[in-house]
Amino acid sequence: MSAVGPLFNPRSIALVGATDKSGWSLNTYNNLIEHSFGGPVYLVNPRSEIVHGVPAFASLSAIGAPVDLAYVMVPTAAVLAILEEGARLGIRNYVVLTAGFGETGPEGERLQESLTALAEREGLTILGPNGNGFINAAAGITPYGLPIPAPLLSGPVGVVLQSGALASAVLSFAQARNLGLSLLTAMGNEAMVSVTDVVDYLVDDPATKVIALFLESVRHPAEFAAVARKAWAAGKPIVAMKIGSSQLASQTARAHTGALVGDDDVVSAAFRQLGVVRVRSLEDLIITAGLLASVGSLPGRRLGVVTPSGGGSEIIADRADDEGLQIPAYAPETVRRLTEIMPKFGTVANPLDVTGYVVVDRTLLGRAMEIVADDPGIDIIVLLTELPRVRPPDPSIFVEAFGQTAKRIQAAGKPVVVVSNALTDITEFGREIAAASGFPYVAGGIEHGLTALGAAVRWSESHVSPEPETGPEALVEGETVGLWAEREAAALLTANGIPVVPSTFASDVDTAAAAADAYGYPVVLKAAAAGLGHKSDIGGVRLGLANEAEVRSAFVDVMDKTKADGVLVQPQRSGGVELLVGVVRDPSWGLTMAVALGGIWVEVLRDSALRLLPVDKAQALRALTELRGIDLLRGARGSETADLDVVADVVARVGQLAVGLGDRLESLEINPLLVRGSRVEALDALVTWRT
Repeated sequence: MSAVGPLFNPRSIALVGATDKSGWSLNTYNNLIEHSFGGPVYLVNPRSEIVHGVPAFASLSAIGAPVDLAYVMVPTAAVLAILEEGARLGIRNYVVLTAGFGETGPEGERLQESLTALAEREGLTILGPNGNGFINAAAGITPYGLPIPAPLLSGPVGVVLQSGALASAVLSFAQARNLGLSLLTAMGNEAMVSVTDVVDYLVDDPATKVIALFLESVRHPAEFAAVARKAWAAGKPIVAMKIGSSQLASQTARAHTGALVGDDDVVSAAFRQLGVVRVRSLEDLIITAGLLASVGSLPGRRLGVVTPSGGGSEIIADRADDEGLQIPAYAPETVRRLTEIMPKFGTVANPLDVTGYVVVDRTLLGRAMEIVADDPGIDIIVLLTELPRVRPPDPSIFVEAFGQTAKRIQAAGKPVVVVSNALTDITEFGREIAAASGFPYVAGGIEHGLTALGAAVRWSESHVSPEPETGPEALVEGETVGLWAEREAAALLTANGIPVVPSTFASDVDTAAAAADAYGYPVVLKAAAAGLGHKSDIGGVRLGLANEAEVRSAFVDVMDKTKADGVLVQPQRSGGVELLVGVVRDPSWGLTMAVALGGIWVEVLRDSALRLLPVDKAQALRALTELRGIDLLRGARGSETADLDVVADVVARVGQLAVGLGDRLESLEINPLLVRGSRVEALDALVTWRT
């Protein structure tokens, strides 16, 4: 059992501060009694002998029996004294419902620090403060401060929320969709027990198949990454809704990369690398978790769709396309067999509309699904149906029909995803039919159901590899302060094996002309000075210089306009595709790489893929293939095909360089990185060092 295991599995509970005047107290007590907690529940109130109709104790000490969990509801100023008393009695686990701590400001933060210090000194485990408690539905343990809607369904999804106010809404929605939970935890301030602690527990919990998170922040990124990798290795998907987005601080604004990388973008990149499914709504959080718990890993993205509705078929086809799922034509043998059972007015196609004849023949939908399951070109069957809502005079007809379909689903040999038409509650009668017939989980509504299916397919296809090795420390010459413009940045890249366009520094016009002659025309002149970043903004770049006279004239003009120390002379490159490869330091997650279409299109197109560093060559290649403009590298419209293997190798080396620079680096950007066939060269670069 993990460190928080005893917290979630107490055999006896004391409600400290229990009072008839508090709805929190009454709710918590009623939840424990109504959901048949198997151990004693002690009520503690020094001023009332009877609370909630039962005898109360004046203090924890007065109980005179072992207490595994103290649920603390006393005023803020009294919390520390309660924990001190409990520690002397050997009580190790606490839920602190009381607010007024870190969420209120400096004074509350000091109180919370005192609480944490006491817990660490005495070896206590504290959930909260300022939290609702938890519901261990798998074990029937419900110290939770808000009413629990009936029935409390036990099932395969563990839910962890950084919002107590949303906990009951999530619980109600899960139960409305007939989805049972193993554990629901409202975290409160996370003074001691964190989200990652609870996720770690759920990874080891045999009652939990999928973990669903509502996150306001990822407070411990390194711990989160470790537990996410552990969940992946255990085959337990994590589905997360993370709210809040903002751009990185202005310290990265000197580089175009800063326009591509915001805090929320980094979270999405981190989740993708860690195999965490990110969703955008509470509905998708629960429906996606339920679907993954029902079907597990999926074998592909080719769908065989069976419905009783032409309109439903078309909606599914549109949403499948949105999610990148395929709906191939059925094999000839499948078409032949379906034609034999379809009504004469029906048409065999994928998606398949078996028509309203299902009202006459209640076995038609299941038999069609059975045939589609045999099609070798299909990976997953999508079955559009839903549980009945209204109890008829003779319910047995539904038990029989859904039971037959359930047996066909179990025997299909391929995953069957059941989706309802719309997102409506499953009624008590629907739950009865599901239980009696063994009918599987029904994803709520085509919109959310296909969103969940797309997420499940992507999770099944994702590959979470061990963190790549960081490589050796980078070679650096010079003082690592401020901004390194192109001259210094190019030298850094060259020293560390990154290909860079040839360049000559010229502080006088004769040297510039000689360098141009040596390279051959046309050439490029760029202003060179310490700290000079975006040279073109101040007239510091001249392109396409075709002869010595143009070079001399450009030198004089650039030096006059920019007051630079000199110029860089480079052979002009043409053709190919320009990329940006940039690295910035995220304040939470660390070094983050962006790969994007480069040059002048960076901020216009915002076509980028992000990765947390370090990355290896394979991860760099996957990032490149995520770009919407990947076809430009693959030779679209007869252009030269890039050697993606070489490009990925250079991108990975840039990442290794950034990691090798250690804590000194703030940002590094190559823009553009020119790709032409197998030739890859950095044409310009900037490096910003941390202050």
